[in-house]
Amino acid sequence: MKKIRPIAIYLPQYHPFKENNEWWGEGFTEWTNVVKGTPRFNGHYQPHLPADLGFYDLRLPEVREKQARMAKDYGIYGFCYYHYWFNGKLLMERPLSEVLELGKPDFPFCMCWANENWTRSWDGAEKQVLIKQEYSVEDDIAHIKYLLKYFKDPRYIRIDGKPVFIIYKEDVLPNVKDTIRVFREEARKEGIDLYLCCFERCSQISEKNLMVYGFDAMIEFQPFSTTFAKYEQDLLQLSLWERIVKKVKKEICRMINVEFVRKDRIVDYEKFIKYDIELFKPDRKCYPCVLPMWDNSARRPQNMATIFKNSTPALFEWWCRMKIKLFNPFSKEENLFFINAWNEWAEGNHLEPDQRWGKQYLEAFKRALNG
Repeated sequence: MKKIRPIAIYLPQYHPFKENNEWWGEGFTEWTNVVKGTPRFNGHYQPHLPADLGFYDLRLPEVREKQARMAKDYGIYGFCYYHYWFNGKLLMERPLSEVLELGKPDFPFCMCWANENWTRSWDGAEKQVLIKQEYSVEDDIAHIKYLLKYFKDPRYIRIDGKPVFIIYKEDVLPNVKDTIRVFREEARKEGIDLYLCCFERCSQISEKNLMVYGFDAMIEFQPFSTTFAKYEQDLLQLSLWERIVKKVKKEICRMINVEFVRKDRIVDYEKFIKYDIELFKPDRKCYPCVLPMWDNSARRPQNMATIFKNSTPALFEWWCRMKIKLFNPFSKEENLFFINAWNEWAEGNHLEPDQRWGKQYLEAFKRALNG
């Protein structure tokens, strides 16, 4: 049987902290968004409500232990924690910080730097920046020095001894090559060689640039992958006349300073995964990714959501089976396989059990992995 290491992407925003209290109200957590979900069309599955683990608080070690046990039981090798760094300012660092400090759970992990501005996108005010990302060589040095303690942890996920670190949006870095160079140089001062990746999102980085910038590999980021961009172009594009009308409307709205309102994007899950499998190229240096479902309408105002409808555990299992079958690890340890996500509840995207499906998505993944 093919040896792969499934990594589930993990959101740490299920606990209150100072900044969220100030921006969104006292006691705000991701669960506040989750329970706002309401159906927007006939058959729309909302809200997504947790089952076995309940509305947990990630400040509790026992919650983190239960998550790790559950993930391991169903074939997940480790978690990839989102990491929020803004010029030395940290957000939502407590869960992973305590994982490091306590040495529990005994479960592999790696990190992804979510390097984008923090805005009010949840209430539609995407242009209002709450915390801005600003980049500099000095900040890159401070950042990598902070990360070294995590890279040295024996649980940290490695490839050929190199800690795996992911950058979410390489295209917003003013000088990607410099950041990569600084990260590698500072880590090597501590005797650490890094395995650096970026998420492949809508074709913003080519394989040629991958080597020029200095990354070791890319990772598909479903649903907003190259496949999704092509899918929209090929299957969801407007007619020529509709595109002309839409362009004119946008220009008029810009002239009168009125925001143009677009419709929710509603995508059929089965059609998309079939399209994704057809376009999958196992020969390029890009780790595969799948997702159980996607629906960020709980986070997004009307007409601003992306919704994948008609997802089922059976379809998810088939997608996983096919991607696993097609994926040829690049080397013995370059065998990562990503699932987005473990617990993105407000984006309707989770392996954790919910009140509709229970553990069926976890069971489906385990069958696909063992198949």
